[in-house]
Amino acid sequence: MTRLTRRSHGRAGTLRLPIIGLLGLLSGCAGTGWLPFVREPPPAPALSASGRPLQWGEAPGAGMMTPADLAYRIGPEDGLEIAVWRDDTLKSTVLVRPDGGISFPLAGDMIVAGMTAADVQAALTKRLERFLPDPVVTVTVLRVASYRIYVLGRVNKPGDYALGRRIDVLQALSLAGGLTPFAAEDSIRVIRRIDGRNVALPFQYSRVRKGTDLSQNITLQSGDVLFVP
Repeated sequence: MTRLTRRSHGRAGTLRLPIIGLLGLLSGCAGTGWLPFVREPPPAPALSASGRPLQWGEAPGAGMMTPADLAYRIGPEDGLEIAVWRDDTLKSTVLVRPDGGISFPLAGDMIVAGMTAADVQAALTKRLERFLPDPVVTVTVLRVASYRIYVLGRVNKPGDYALGRRIDVLQALSLAGGLTPFAAEDSIRVIRRIDGRNVALPFQYSRVRKGTDLSQNITLQSGDVLFVP
């Protein structure tokens, strides 16, 4: 009996020591705030205002387009399709005149330049309410020709570009084939007409290329001139 008891105690001791040692190791690691067997998830990447991961050196609001930028503004030479629900006689494809106006049955002449498709829809609905009960009007931009920018100077493909979407300065330089070897990349200007006068907006290509000042990469407006000396 004595031998069996001693052997059983010996076996228990040999099993108890590794467990006690493991518990001591875990408790010691817990005191340092780190466990070798538990990995914390990596921190979530910083996101821009549009919800995409930020690039190195990029400010959180860089490249963010406002709702006003995203809504296309109608201009001369654009083509619109206007239809009134359940009235095939009030369906027409119209071209915006150089003065920015259009003509539509019952609604007459109206200036639509600078308006969005939703604005034109609301204006037509209000005019047609005098003749029709609860008119349902739809306005679709079929042809975009008024959004035009100009790239001049030391680029590989200077000229004017008629586009169906808004672009920024870097995208415009890409369309123009990039800078020539002798371009003054830190003296680029965006010339924009504001309230009847021309304003020069600076663009330093080297800083934008390094990601240190992406706020210069503005969205171009129709009629902007991008000049590369």
